[in-house]
Amino acid sequence: MRNIILIIALLFVVQTQAQDLQSYIQVAVKNNPEIEAFELRYNIAEEKVNEVNTLPNTEVSAGYFVSEPETRTGAQTARFSVKQMIPWFGTITARENYAASLAEAEYVDITIAKRKLALSVSQSYYRLYSIRARQRVLEENIELLDTYERLALTSLEVGNASAVDVLRLQIRQNELVERKEVLGQDFLAEQSIFNNLLNRDESMEVEVYDSLGLPSVDPIISLEDLNVHPELLKYDELYESVEQAEFLNQKESLPDLGFGVDYVAVTERPNMDFNDNGKDILMPMVSLSIPIFNNRYKSITKINELRQQEITAQKDDRRNELETLLETAISDRESARIAYRIQLDNLKQANDAEEILIKSYESATIDFNDVLDVQELQLKFQINGIESVRNYYVQMALINYLSNNN
Repeated sequence: MRNIILIIALLFVVQTQAQDLQSYIQVAVKNNPEIEAFELRYNIAEEKVNEVNTLPNTEVSAGYFVSEPETRTGAQTARFSVKQMIPWFGTITARENYAASLAEAEYVDITIAKRKLALSVSQSYYRLYSIRARQRVLEENIELLDTYERLALTSLEVGNASAVDVLRLQIRQNELVERKEVLGQDFLAEQSIFNNLLNRDESMEVEVYDSLGLPSVDPIISLEDLNVHPELLKYDELYESVEQAEFLNQKESLPDLGFGVDYVAVTERPNMDFNDNGKDILMPMVSLSIPIFNNRYKSITKINELRQQEITAQKDDRRNELETLLETAISDRESARIAYRIQLDNLKQANDAEEILIKSYESATIDFNDVLDVQELQLKFQINGIESVRNYYVQMALINYLSNNN
């Protein structure tokens, strides 16, 4: 029954801690300038869809005949023209689809940036937890050594200890005080890093939990989770954008249509009377722009094919890297769990040894060299246990980044 209660308590601590960490991550995502920049890039890419939904400029021209050409109906004095070129049917839609595919690729960058930020915040948080936990352990051991020092002084008065024993205990206390103060500086430095990730004042205090245990069961992670990882989905979006680029290239290789009208002003011929005398000329026109001698589109097709091959190779390479990272993180997580369990067992045995030494003090046979040895072992196992917990959650943060649990 006690074991069940302990497991529930540990799970509650982990869940509460995770919720608190999640709030920090939300603040970081909200304030992070890099994510804001990615979102602006996405907005720009979205606006590109509207930009390409246009026709070429309408051509308007006007001319005046310095030497007026004579025609049967009169002299031509001026010419006015209006012309509009129109891409082949479906070309504008192809441009919109291509721009939209680029925007989707930019959107995936936002997701990747958020995941990376969450990973960085989590790892920094667990480093802060580790530093703070080690400080508390050192403080407890300093108080313990202070107790031993009083025992040594009492033993010194009755001749059961030497002044050297007292000095050794004091030196040991000084060493632990030094380590604690150094950790204090380490905490301030890491706190500055953490606050920078949240884009807030570096001096703001960060609250971390006093203790943190391991959950009884690890979540099941599969390499198949990588199939929907944003870093790999980015390559899918890039591949799709190249397909859209090629479709657009095929459309642009087709003729362009042109429609227009010419208006020619004609003056009346003097001293003549007939129906069309001085009648202006209105001439509708249709034109066709055909890329007959242009190899540009064939070259673009070849480039797009090579680009797709490149993207496929890059995706395969990145997937291999992510698989390696995930497998390594899972292995390191299990190693951290094993190390944590061993440190707990070792610490229990060291505590048993401490109890034996305390009982020997009651019989006036305590050896303070043994006291220092046991205390050093206790501290070592406590520190190692804290580092095992930190390493476990750092690996879990990496696993969450790589898997679909983020």
